[in-house]
Amino acid sequence: MYHFKQNMTDYIWELENWPKFKWDETVLLSSLSTARLRQGKLIQKISGLLELDSKQAEARIFEAEALKTTLIEGEKYNPESVRSSIHRRLGLDYAGLPQTERHIDGLIEVLFDATHKFDEILTVERLYSWQAALFPTGYSGLQKIIAGQFRNDINGPMEVVSGSIGRERVHYQAPPAKKISHEIKLFLSWWNGQSLSLDGIIRAGIAHLYFVTIHPFDDGNGRIARALTDMAIAQDDKLNKRYYSLSTEILKDKRKYYEILEKSQKGDLDITKWLLWFTDCFSAALMTSENLLENVFYKADFWRKHQILEINTRQKKVINKMLDAGKDNFVGGLTTKKYLGMTGISRITAIREINDLLSKNILIQNKGKGRNVNYSIKW
Repeated sequence: MYHFKQNMTDYIWELENWPKFKWDETVLLSSLSTARLRQGKLIQKISGLLELDSKQAEARIFEAEALKTTLIEGEKYNPESVRSSIHRRLGLDYAGLPQTERHIDGLIEVLFDATHKFDEILTVERLYSWQAALFPTGYSGLQKIIAGQFRNDINGPMEVVSGSIGRERVHYQAPPAKKISHEIKLFLSWWNGQSLSLDGIIRAGIAHLYFVTIHPFDDGNGRIARALTDMAIAQDDKLNKRYYSLSTEILKDKRKYYEILEKSQKGDLDITKWLLWFTDCFSAALMTSENLLENVFYKADFWRKHQILEINTRQKKVINKMLDAGKDNFVGGLTTKKYLGMTGISRITAIREINDLLSKNILIQNKGKGRNVNYSIKW
């Protein structure tokens, strides 16, 4: 939103030594160590997955990030459309999923570009392309915006506000439009040069705050800042796979996110508290990812343990669907009718293949008789 502001508050971009951030490394040490430990464990698990399992893991994380990064901005995307866009891009099965939508494809394109092409240089043109991809129609909701270019402030200073009309509270005012080109030039010089010697997590946290403080676009600044965070982490660990969703953690306490952001933008360039919050948030995101990917990891481990068994492609297809659904999500268990529906074979063959899986201790029979007989994975 745009509003004119009566009294100017000092923001960090107005300070003489901007953008020379400072922080206390000793305060961050414990949080940073915890984050690194969790990061290492999760990467080790991800790296041990087979290609298909790895893609499925990445799809789940991409879906979480895409849905949550837009919810932070107050927008709600169709999960099925998001999943469709991700599966098409990763080469996964998208049968039954709807056609993709331009703005959703644009968001997924940005998230993929940031991680899968992390080693490509960051330029003004690349930032333009990201922002234009987020708003393919040139509108943000019902409001016409400048897409693929920096804002011009024709309607007044760029401000972050809350509250109803007439009772607005200004949380932050960004640098004027005439300064953006210079500020972004400094940012890109920092990103592509001197920042590379910093700890990767610290660099990601600074990049997030730095970019969103410049606020160069009419809209999409938060989403791009979070994409830059992902790109910085990918450059640090040299892993072009998404394995965590920072936006999922931010959304859990969005108020805290905006509060620490506002305080940091009105401070004295000592961003220790921001970096401590960011590192803790990143660490929590790693834990959430491990829980989110529990089924993927279990599925991979399951097939490693049963790799010597002879199982035909139909049986494997059914078991994979049950594993993907998780322990509590395959409602009613596996029945002969469901097996028939998934494989298209005769009833006699279905019964024989189910009995084969029972004999190999892959399935167990649940309580019930006659038509109520059903089976579950032997977890």
